[in-house]
Amino acid sequence: MKLLQLTDIHLTKPGQTIADREPTDNFNKALTHALTHHPDADALIITGDLSDWGDLDDYLRLKDILADVPIPVHLCIGNHDERDVFLSVFPELADEKGFVQSSFDLPLGTGLILDTWGPETHAGHFCQKRLNSLDASLSALEGPVWLFMHHNPVPIRIAPMDKIMLLDAEPFAEVIARHKDKIAHIFHGHCHLPLSGSLHGVPFSAPRGTNHAAWPGFDNNTVLSGADLPESYAVIFAEPDSVMVHMVEYGYQGKIRGEATPDYADWDRLTMVR
Repeated sequence: MKLLQLTDIHLTKPGQTIADREPTDNFNKALTHALTHHPDADALIITGDLSDWGDLDDYLRLKDILADVPIPVHLCIGNHDERDVFLSVFPELADEKGFVQSSFDLPLGTGLILDTWGPETHAGHFCQKRLNSLDASLSALEGPVWLFMHHNPVPIRIAPMDKIMLLDAEPFAEVIARHKDKIAHIFHGHCHLPLSGSLHGVPFSAPRGTNHAAWPGFDNNTVLSGADLPESYAVIFAEPDSVMVHMVEYGYQGKIRGEATPDYADWDRLTMVR
């Protein structure tokens, strides 16, 4: 199974920039790069912050762009989104309680889209209704289950970012712990950093994002830090007994060198590129 994860696309009115980068242009570049190099992907999942300000025009533009994508697409919302505005354009993505949550079949198990949005906050929320829904879904599914969400479910140990992580992390973790044997992986965004770790033994990961990048400012206690690092997306390869996640820095503009063959017998001090 092969999946594509794009995150934090932060669409704005065309021509408007974030960190001197044009989000809609970068999103189109990411889609083109991902679909050109991975046309055999089984699904594309975008894990939130679809719009930078939750504007209607951004969601209309997103719907128009995604209409030409030839593989299944699944959407999460993030803290920069507005749920009601999003659902006015994508009403079919609401569950029976009005959350942007859904399940979908994959060649290997089931994907679950989780809604961690809360009003007038950048922090993540996962109320009792959402907890009950996740618990019920995980109880009913055989596994493997792949979870997709926006907010990071554990602290990343960068103080200003941890103020806006998933605030309901403890009850969320309790649900994960009950079903850890059938959850294969958790994919999130939000932090604009390449991250990996585990929660009760369940691995999680996040790529940087398709537009602006963060910087791991561990010594900064008040302000989120940014950097001009390449834009990226993730490619996930999954087998019954293994998962590999690549962060593809499609925004990199430098040289790509052919350094050497992987065959040890052909390594040579005189010909190796170093």
